[in-house]
Amino acid sequence: MNAQSPRRSGGRAARRASRAAPLTQDIRPIRAGMQGGHYKPLSDQDVLRIHETALTALEQIGLIDAPQSGIDIMTSAGAILGEDGRLRFPRALVEDMLAKACKDITLCGRDTHYDLQLNGHRVHYGTAGAAVHMVDIDTNDYRDSTLQDLHDAARIAHQLDNIHFLQRPMVARDVTDNKEMDLNSIYACSSGTTKHIGVSFTDPAFVPDALEMLHMIAGGEQAWRDRPFVSNTNCFVVPPMKFATESCEVMEACIRGGMPVLLLSAGMAGATAPSTIAGAIVQATAECLAGMVYVNAIKPGHPAIFGTWPFGLDLRTGAMSVGSGEQALLSAGCAQMHKFYGLPGGAAAGASDSKLPDMQAGWEQMCSNVMAGLSGLNMVYEAAGMHASLLGFCHESLILGDDLIGQAQRCVRGIEVDDATLALEEIRSVCVGGPGHYLGTDATLSRMQKDHVYPTFGDRTSPKEWAEVGKPDLIAKAKARKEEILSTPASARFAPDLDQALRARFNIHLQP
Repeated sequence: MNAQSPRRSGGRAARRASRAAPLTQDIRPIRAGMQGGHYKPLSDQDVLRIHETALTALEQIGLIDAPQSGIDIMTSAGAILGEDGRLRFPRALVEDMLAKACKDITLCGRDTHYDLQLNGHRVHYGTAGAAVHMVDIDTNDYRDSTLQDLHDAARIAHQLDNIHFLQRPMVARDVTDNKEMDLNSIYACSSGTTKHIGVSFTDPAFVPDALEMLHMIAGGEQAWRDRPFVSNTNCFVVPPMKFATESCEVMEACIRGGMPVLLLSAGMAGATAPSTIAGAIVQATAECLAGMVYVNAIKPGHPAIFGTWPFGLDLRTGAMSVGSGEQALLSAGCAQMHKFYGLPGGAAAGASDSKLPDMQAGWEQMCSNVMAGLSGLNMVYEAAGMHASLLGFCHESLILGDDLIGQAQRCVRGIEVDDATLALEEIRSVCVGGPGHYLGTDATLSRMQKDHVYPTFGDRTSPKEWAEVGKPDLIAKAKARKEEILSTPASARFAPDLDQALRARFNIHLQP
């Protein structure tokens, strides 16, 4: 008996070591691009009514304030410029442009391992936003966000399996020149992660230099055009039903430069969009349909994400309510509209109104992240790290959000039903002459990795065990992980000769 103990112990140790090792792709229980679409808050008839109402709004109301270049582009395609200055869109024009639109988009990473395939109900989670503050968890205070904070967010996101892309989550308030801020944002993100990146530009005149930087990073213009690893987050409309003139000019320049675009309509229900959920979805859909006409009139089939981002509003105070149940329904309903058109789409989910990564943040972030994933939203933006109704970003919350999104993705994966998972023979072997329990059975051990998602920081110990190890605090564990990540060189950093060339050409604010 004693002679057998070391073998059993050694077997347990080997199994524990195996379970602690990174999982291979074939047995990972969750991964980027899993199929959602199981949750549908809108009936088929509801979807059709929203579609018809959006088309009527485009045909009868239209949008105003397009730049002259956009007016020329869209009227040449068939839009009608009224005497009131509003561009109106006949239904046949919208339908023709939808037929030309790209239905299958690959968002490339600098590393092909991180390429994202946007079609059907494939779900991806990532960051986004333009927070102007950082949450300091040591003091529970807010401070201005900096370029270093943005670079650190990119480095942290690169290490998190469930953060599939990095759209710039904050602005670098320490870089006061807008052009240098835009260029340095590209540098800070691209040197922090090789996942796909989203950035915005404040002026169309800045785009040529940004493209030059991206050509240098990619290894030449053709290499960039073959695999554009940065997309343009473009607020091309100022709701309700107005084009954002300069942003439209930015969009035109980005399309000519081969950059994918996110057509972002971010109305606030009750302020710049109707207060009803259905009405807010109608307006966002109409605005993004106008954007699809615009894009495909410039370049048919150019990759453009249908970015309906209506936000909720607390009508008692006028404050944003990005953590509300209404917000979760807005984003899930938008996902259904994306699928109706067969277009890759994105919306906001996972942000919190809470100022800190606390219990309120947890319930708000999980509610909308789960519903967005179940609805099959291709791109779930602002899914981690965002607080104070988009005003604050928190590195530690980004890390904890990776755990949270892991559980959300397990919900997206759903329940598989087949002979193996129905487990009839396993039940027979356990109950008839077997041990009477399933602990340690071959079937249990063989599926414990592929069927279950285990939190990295979430605590499942008993109170006694928790006390014995010093009552570890969730935020403290996230802070320790942040410090661990940032203490080692970024794997995405540029080669020394490229970095030197970039610094010689552009005024890079980050220290080497």
